[in-house]
Amino acid sequence: MKPATAAKKLDVYLPATPAEFQKTAITRDELAALQADPPQWLQELRKNGPHPKNLVAAKLGVSIAGLARGGVTEALTTEEIDVLLADKPDWLVSERESYQNVLREERRLKAVRSEQAAEK
Repeated sequence: MKPATAAKKLDVYLPATPAEFQKTAITRDELAALQADPPQWLQELRKNGPHPKNLVAAKLGVSIAGLARGGVTEALTTEEIDVLLADKPDWLVSERESYQNVLREERRLKAVRSEQAAEK
């Protein structure tokens, strides 16, 4: 598989991976080996980042679109995420609230659909 696909499956930011990883196709067996026994560089990336946007959004409790609206366009490190969580800028508070509202509505709709399916 392409390095970008492997990085996505490993939940790491591709540009932060070693050059060899970025330039070499990864087999499924190699991916499984990396997941089972991650090398030091992979452990460090997972712990300290920089993290891909999907993980940054999850750690901040917002959507990826919410990150963009908040001006976050680059990958963030764990330290940078912790600073945002401690400072709680206005955009983050607003986006977290909005994201929770969306999740609540999705759960409500799922319950309604489930009830409708049970009635049939």
